[in-house]
Amino acid sequence: MHFTEDKECFVTLFDSKYLPMGMCLHQSLMEHAQPFHLWIVCMDDLAVTQLRQLNLPHVTLLPLAEVETDALLGVKPGRSRGEYCWTLTPFTPQFVFDREPAAQRVTYLDADLFFFDRPSILLEEFARSGKDVLITPHAYSPEYDQSETSGIFCVQFMSFRRTEGGLAVMRWWQERCVEWCFARFEDGKFGDQKYLDDWPQRFPDQVHVLRQVEKTWAPWNVRRFLAEDGAAKPVLYHFHSLKIQSPSRIHLYGGYRIGAGRWLYDRYLDAMIGVYGVLRQHRMPIPFIAPVVQRFQWLRNLKHWLLRTSTYHHMADHNR
Repeated sequence: MHFTEDKECFVTLFDSKYLPMGMCLHQSLMEHAQPFHLWIVCMDDLAVTQLRQLNLPHVTLLPLAEVETDALLGVKPGRSRGEYCWTLTPFTPQFVFDREPAAQRVTYLDADLFFFDRPSILLEEFARSGKDVLITPHAYSPEYDQSETSGIFCVQFMSFRRTEGGLAVMRWWQERCVEWCFARFEDGKFGDQKYLDDWPQRFPDQVHVLRQVEKTWAPWNVRRFLAEDGAAKPVLYHFHSLKIQSPSRIHLYGGYRIGAGRWLYDRYLDAMIGVYGVLRQHRMPIPFIAPVVQRFQWLRNLKHWLLRTSTYHHMADHNR
């Protein structure tokens, strides 16, 4: 890899089950983030094997075994797969800094993000702030406000500069997540995310809170921003809770109403159809996480089968 300082540095992590989402993220970066380089922390060996075969451009793989520290290995047995991913998140920018001396800024991305516009729109605001760390508010719609239990800020798009202040904030976060990082609300903590709540007060000279919250959409705020400006377009959309349940069925979202935001999912499904084609070309199976089959589920499945009248009906669960 030939890295130059003009390239934007991104890092994400996922396992083989989330390979299609990671590929969609990469596709959106190819469209909106050139020039860039993406580091992927591979959470299982199959992800390493598949990504090596796919050979995605502008990507460097970081197999889990090559980045785990003694501290991380010490807490790993007591945490679920998801909790361990959260524990690792504060370390992902460090993994890049340690391996690429030319990288001066690294932005962590959740694997289920998709860019609809240039991430530089957000990063330029960060640069103008003169600070060391960028965090993004959830910007909840009032009816979905979960700040108390899930946090004011979302660990989805976070940027760290290789400065004394940026590294100090990152180390503080790493230490907290090694101490405690679980998928439950306890003593004001939740996973890796609630730790960010007091950063504007704890690290006022280092942390910049994104002002352009209308550019970071998710199921919990899309109706709010569309109501404010029906013609608006986000920089990114967080496809939270989207799950591939079979090669022909995708659960799009649950627990939220997205209104006119359905077009975002149509665009994502277009990208996913393309990803499916690439996987089939490489003779790779479509990974999926089967839902728990409940009583009379076969009747619901029959209903969905009868209603499939288009590609989108075939590909997606409309959650209606």
